[in-house]
Amino acid sequence: MGPGRSFGQLGEPVASLDPLARREFLQDLMETVAEQQVSVVLSSHLISDLERVCDHVIVLVGSRVRVARAVDELLATHHLLSGPRRDPASLPDGVEVISASHTDVQTTLLVRAGGPVLDPVWTVSEVGLEDVVLAYMKQATGRGHRHRHLEVQK
Repeated sequence: MGPGRSFGQLGEPVASLDPLARREFLQDLMETVAEQQVSVVLSSHLISDLERVCDHVIVLVGSRVRVARAVDELLATHHLLSGPRRDPASLPDGVEVISASHTDVQTTLLVRAGGPVLDPVWTVSEVGLEDVVLAYMKQATGRGHRHRHLEVQK
């Protein structure tokens, strides 16, 4: 934050609003951010609403930072791979598995990679912010853990 810029913090500001009111609030907030060049920190569990308006995301699980990156960078470096069932250890170097699920015949992986995954065995798809955030939360806590928190910074 440069000199002359102010900073605001909002904790779950849209949680109790209906979808139309949430969208209008977020639009008004973004107009204010652009016009007044302020920084705003939003703490929210409504990830899909925030994907459109936030520049940076910090995922906290158990008071520890699990991931902190620009949203664009986070989405560009994470991919969904699906293909015939196989061991995730067979992936090329530089590809980190964040989450994995398997059926009898198919494996689906959410991975972080520095570049494209070129193995023709895998179908590579883009992922949304919610998929990435939930994968990091699940990785850190395991199923059923109740103390999950998300901080999103604009």
